[in-house]
Parts: sequence; C-alpha cells; structure tokens
Amino acid sequence: MATTFKLNGREVTVKGPDDSPLLWAIRDELGLTGAKFGCGIGGCGACTVHLDGEPVRSCITPVSSIAGHAITTIEGLDPSGRHPLQLAWIEAQAPQCGYCQSGQIMSAAALLKSTPNPTDAQIDDAMNGNLCRCMSYVRIKKAIKLAAAKMQGAKA
Repeated sequence: MATTFKLNGREVTVKGPDDSPLLWAIRDELGLTGAKFGCGIGGCGACTVHLDGEPVRSCITPVSSIAGHAITTIEGLDPSGRHPLQLAWIEAQAPQCGYCQSGQIMSAAALLKSTPNPTDAQIDDAMNGNLCRCMSYVRIKKAIKLAAAKMQGAKA
C-alpha cells in the first residue's frame, strides 16, 4: 500500500505494509538516517520525530497512521544544522557517542516550542523516556537551557 505525507516540508509517498514502522520508511525508503533504531518498542527515544509538531516514536508509529500529516526529522529541523538546539548541543558538548542525540534534540525542540523558558522539572518531564547510554543528561539539560536562553534573546 502507498502512503503519502509531508516529510520535512515536501510531499513524499512510501510503499509497503500499512503496519510498517515510520522509522523504516524514513531510513530505508527515503534515506534519512538521523532518527535511529534503539529499542523498537518506543521506550528509548532514539527514533523521535515530530508528527504535526509533536514528538512521536517513529519505531512504533505505523506508516498508515501518518497519511496526510507532516513529519519533521532532525534533518528537517534546520537543514543547515544551525537550529539553536543544534548549536547549543555543540557548545555544551552534550553528545558523547551521539547515537541518541537526534531523538534528544527533537524532544527538546518540541519542549521549547510549547515552553520557551522551561524549568528543570519541565525539562525532566519532557525528556523522560529519552535514554542516553553515555549518561550525558546533565549536559543535555545544560544545552536545552542554553538554547532556550538564546531563543529568548533572539525574540527580544
């Protein structure tokens, strides 16, 4: 079956079983490898993308459920790689191995869109379920706060 949706602002069509995970369509059919396979059960967050602006786990999101919707991957967050979160991630030296980082950034981007100046508790709540094997949580939180401050400064 074919499913048509918007991916990073452009309309795409993927073919395959309706219950095929969105992650495989994004990676295997469309060649975008930023979202990673981690656990396959939606528990780690490495595969996080945005569905109509909200974070979802693409490893458990069936392709059939996204027809007509907008998906944004890490590649579409800012095609030049200069989104304030991406820059803050570098400045705070958040990644170690980097495997989980695209999912972490996509969850953080959704948080900052809805809560431009989050508290520690709001960051913890929004990032809960995004696992980092390298235990880089302190630097991830620092990067989120740094990006929030820069984004607030840009609006002033």
